[in-house]
Amino acid sequence: MAKHGKKYLEVKKLIDRSKLYDPEEALALAKKTATAKFDSTVELAVKLGVNPKHADQQVRGAVVLPAGIGKEVTVAVFAKGDKAKEAEAAGADIVGAEDLVAKIEGGWLGFDVAVATPDMMSMVGKLGRILGPRGMMPNPKTGTVTADVTRAVQEIKAGKVEYRVDKSGIVHVPIGKTSFDDDKLRENFYTMIETLQKAKPPAAKGQYFRSITVTTTMGPGIRVNTQKAAALGK
Repeated sequence: MAKHGKKYLEVKKLIDRSKLYDPEEALALAKKTATAKFDSTVELAVKLGVNPKHADQQVRGAVVLPAGIGKEVTVAVFAKGDKAKEAEAAGADIVGAEDLVAKIEGGWLGFDVAVATPDMMSMVGKLGRILGPRGMMPNPKTGTVTADVTRAVQEIKAGKVEYRVDKSGIVHVPIGKTSFDDDKLRENFYTMIETLQKAKPPAAKGQYFRSITVTTTMGPGIRVNTQKAAALGK
């Protein structure tokens, strides 16, 4: 079991583990209990009432958070010709085709998100074993395989985040930084909750939001009242 430092143990006392906090209260407390010396990421963990083993209960997609995520995202685009020029004009950090594939095969991974035009996927597919496990493989479901590279790059730069339920039925996603003001964090929180509500699979039965937890990098988790979050998310 990991040992926690004095700061962590001290701020943990501020959290009532038996209480389900209102969303706004939880977000404010998360900022207050952030123990890292840097600008911590505020993260949302939502346990969903789905069985990820079944294809019809997968929850996956992407959403542009209105306040962004407070991080400079490096975008790589696999494209050729006019689409490559379009990607560069849109603000892509790295643009390439065969050369970019070879560079990644050689071990280079100096980017956060990859975008590809549909005609490039036969080539990009060779990178599945490298990018797939890292969650960086371009995918039509998240809008990263598209002919509209301008929109894809601009949305990612503006704060687009991908979400995907893991094998435990939990979605982990960043919703901002502790330096964000309360309104921005609240706006991002409810945008994510609303997005997950809309992504509910028809095959999912019973209670959909099983638990919601807000935390910061290296900070303690704060349990959120799921009913209030879901009601306000609508």
